[in-house]
Amino acid sequence: MRFFNSTKKTEVVGNLKIAEKFFERLKGLMFKKEIGDDYGLLIKQCDSIHMFFMKFPIDAIFLKTVFAGNNRNIYKVVKIIENIKPWRVSPVVNEADSVLEVKSGKSKNNISVNDKLEELEGI
Repeated sequence: MRFFNSTKKTEVVGNLKIAEKFFERLKGLMFKKEIGDDYGLLIKQCDSIHMFFMKFPIDAIFLKTVFAGNNRNIYKVVKIIENIKPWRVSPVVNEADSVLEVKSGKSKNNISVNDKLEELEGI
């Protein structure tokens, strides 16, 4: 899977993993040493994140689903929190139903509030 910014016509991440089950969402990126520039974790059914047991900062892009269909999901960016450091907790973003976690600095200049992001099959 990959994530594409249809507003800016740019790829956000080419290696998208999705966490939907409880333990996948709870674990998130915990215990990883680092993530690549092209990696993103989409945590579904989520409006806040924790950074417990994390070893590196991340950018958190809070999303609201605007379309969910066969092999195509579209999200609206409702909030971006850049450079969240380990052992922190994000605020609750009531409007969000998912969070995209990416390498710190990845969201700067690539993603803005109100942009539309799409999940796409393939790499």
